[in-house]
Amino acid sequence: MKKLIFALTLSYLLLGQLGLSQRAQAQCVMCKSQVEAARAERDDYDVAGLNKGIVYMMTVPYILMGAIGFFWYRRTHPKRVPVA
Repeated sequence: MKKLIFALTLSYLLLGQLGLSQRAQAQCVMCKSQVEAARAERDDYDVAGLNKGIVYMMTVPYILMGAIGFFWYRRTHPKRVPVA
């Protein structure tokens, strides 16, 4: 029961942190210079789409590594059978 409460509390805190995080500016130097050049040519150029795409691409490796780690942990730590 304590593990469940700990897991729920940790999940709640992590999800809360995600909700409170500030907007990320995920542009590298080359991307930023290209956006500034494109914006100089056109006033309606939207940078938010580029930032969202970069942040999206950054999350994929973390999700994959998390899934691999989870399955590795489950495989190496079998469920304990209670002794009667």
